[in-house]
Amino acid sequence: MTQRTLQSVIRSTPTSDGDGVKIRRLGLFNQRLADPFLMLDELVSDDEKDYMGGFPPHPHRGMETLTYLRKGALHHKDHLGNRGEIRSGGAQWMSAGKGIIHSEMPELDGGGLHGFQLWINLPAKEKMSDPKYRDVPSTEIPAIQLENGGLINVIAGQWNIEGKDAAGPLDSLAADARYLDITLPAGESLILPIEAELRPVAYVYEGELESGQTVQPKSLLIYSIEGDELTLTAKTDSKLLLLCGKPILEPVAHYGPFVMNTPEEIEQAIQDYNSGNFGQ
Repeated sequence: MTQRTLQSVIRSTPTSDGDGVKIRRLGLFNQRLADPFLMLDELVSDDEKDYMGGFPPHPHRGMETLTYLRKGALHHKDHLGNRGEIRSGGAQWMSAGKGIIHSEMPELDGGGLHGFQLWINLPAKEKMSDPKYRDVPSTEIPAIQLENGGLINVIAGQWNIEGKDAAGPLDSLAADARYLDITLPAGESLILPIEAELRPVAYVYEGELESGQTVQPKSLLIYSIEGDELTLTAKTDSKLLLLCGKPILEPVAHYGPFVMNTPEEIEQAIQDYNSGNFGQ
């Protein structure tokens, strides 16, 4: 078996979005090695002032979001009539397609908020498809105890973990995207077979990994697309997201919440939104 090699390390940066929500962001629109992933935001705070404004109604077109909460609650509403919520350990998938206007508002219960929102690109042939939406409660997400004392929550896609097949409840994401939340004790490793043509990336949100160099927390690791398996080694007690997806290899035109293939398509999205024809 040949190992996937580390190609790039990118640190997330503090910023804000929505109504002043403090986040750490990885903007990947111009990172071709991260294709099909476009952006990853981490929302983490125990202070309601950092997130109480939430994300009031805003549009999207041409991409998917996968929101995963470790702590707290978010309530979703959209212009198509969908209503739902995700709570600690749950996830929400939304494929914007040709257009959706939605809001994501936190529950202010004093318990804090910690979660992640991933943007996944849609191929050109699917960018004007009908929007789709699904909430996944924590009870539907398999939790796999590892022999080394680690833990994996299988959120999306098909995996082979310690010789056994495992599947997340979300199995139809764009670009065959897959998603794990992994906890590894200090000094322990996890070896995962990764299918050919899938690009693995990992976001270390707690602790440090050893991958030919010490990788600090709040860092995204981009691995090679060549190789049969990926080895993750924790230098300290660590928690990370592991994402895999098939590169789309198409031009990316991005403006705010719109992700298309050309500037002309971005202009059309803006016109559709401003004229009230969004999602038509």
